[in-house]
Amino acid sequence: MIVLAAGSYALKVLGVTTLGSVVERRLGPLVSLLPVVLFSALIVVMTFETAGELVLDARAVGVGVGALAVWRKAPLLVVVLAAMSVTACLRLVT
Repeated sequence: MIVLAAGSYALKVLGVTTLGSVVERRLGPLVSLLPVVLFSALIVVMTFETAGELVLDARAVGVGVGALAVWRKAPLLVVVLAAMSVTACLRLVT
């Protein structure tokens, strides 16, 4: 994670210099994917990790339902409500 942050900062610094256009042409598509990758990693860590241990509980099922809703091209509000509802119901039952 620190390497990605340092790389992003270094690319921003290079953008100010004359090398910025050369780097942007070659690494532009890769750099544009960094926010998506970092956000996805944050979701995975927040979902499957508690106190340094792997945990599979209602959160994992909620993320799965949300992913299924996204795959079915549901609107964002439906995705969030479906994931939230399934997670809440499973926590209520267990």
